[in-house]
Amino acid sequence: MSASDNPAGEGMGTVLGAIARTLQSEPDVETTLTAIVTAALNQVNGAEHAGISLLERGRRIRTVAPTGEVVIRIDEVQYRTGQGPCVDAIAEHEVFRTGDLTTESRWPAFTPEAAATGMRSMLAYRLFVSDTTLGSLNLYSTQTGAFGDETQRDGSVFASHAAIALASAQTEAGLQVALGNRDVIGMAKGILMQRHDLDAIAAFRMLVESSQSTNMKLHQVAAWLVEHRRDL
Repeated sequence: MSASDNPAGEGMGTVLGAIARTLQSEPDVETTLTAIVTAALNQVNGAEHAGISLLERGRRIRTVAPTGEVVIRIDEVQYRTGQGPCVDAIAEHEVFRTGDLTTESRWPAFTPEAAATGMRSMLAYRLFVSDTTLGSLNLYSTQTGAFGDETQRDGSVFASHAAIALASAQTEAGLQVALGNRDVIGMAKGILMQRHDLDAIAAFRMLVESSQSTNMKLHQVAAWLVEHRRDL
């Protein structure tokens, strides 16, 4: 749904509400990320490309759901130099905007390489829920001064909805993994109990000891045992 598709008189709040419901209904993290950047392109005036800088464990940042190769190129420069709108949006917990990369002075190590791609304007929003930073939503344009004050304000509301949808998808994915791990550990315990005439505590202890001795995670040891149970 693009801005031009909105019925006359339909406010941004109504549009964002519809987008929020769409994002919340996405089934997994990857699909949610793609839906976020697609909606951003459709709803944020001036945006020609978009991507998300996702914050991972160890404070590592990687680009996900980019709409073009140029997004990956620009983001790589940001991560390598430690400078740029998305890096600062994550670190400083603020929105960062630039209207002309050829004259931008805040990121001297970043801007020459970024400008060489043909992009001129960038807008980066921190994606967060409560005090937890998930990453940043980054918008790009070849036009100078592509993002104005009103666009920045509208985008901030959109980024808030996007962060909630992303956090929900990540939580759901984590729960599914946890349930899957619990099930496979239970199966492995059952195998050990039957084959070695152990009770549940002793079988679990055996799994833990195997995990420690092999330097593998508990659920990985359990999965291996379940997969190879006929060969043992």
